[in-house]
Amino acid sequence: MQFEWQKVLVQPSISFTCGHCGKALASQKGYSGEAVDGSEHVAHIYICHFCSRPTFFDFNGAQTPGARYGGSVKDISDKSVEALYDEARDCVKVNACTGAVLCCRKLLMNIAVSKGAEEGKSFIEYVEYLAEKNYIPPDAKSWVDHIRKKGNEAAHEIAIMKREDAEQLISFIEMLLKIIYEFPAAIKPKKTPKASAIPVPPP
Repeated sequence: MQFEWQKVLVQPSISFTCGHCGKALASQKGYSGEAVDGSEHVAHIYICHFCSRPTFFDFNGAQTPGARYGGSVKDISDKSVEALYDEARDCVKVNACTGAVLCCRKLLMNIAVSKGAEEGKSFIEYVEYLAEKNYIPPDAKSWVDHIRKKGNEAAHEIAIMKREDAEQLISFIEMLLKIIYEFPAAIKPKKTPKASAIPVPPP
């Protein structure tokens, strides 16, 4: 659908998370567009206060670019784990939910290897390793099995994963990453610099 755009100083305020810089904001600044086909559909472009880049909202309220799903996790020591988590979040951002589910499944394997498991093992062996080393809380084992089942559906069946599936798995992975990486790093004792000796002048 095509729109005829008109710059406006003030339009209806909307709260959203910018898909470019990731900041939450409420904006009235932007452009309003009326459909050229004679319908009453109206779309909007809002400008982010922080990065000054545009976000498009169609007449149904769908946002482009979308915002990453899930929160950021600090102190992930393994770059492949960090990259896969960001990739899963970005998949949901563009509604590539099957890809997000597959990333979550692979994340469990990469987490296990980053914590000392040997490469080349099966998925179940990696899950067992995380459980044996107490990286997975006892009550969370059912969630790991849920990731396994959804990952198998995405990889070996023709089923298309829904957004709800992807969001559930990313929420669990976020919690797991915080337990394994972020929280331990937060409580590590901080190293304090040694006080330098003050030279004593000769008598």
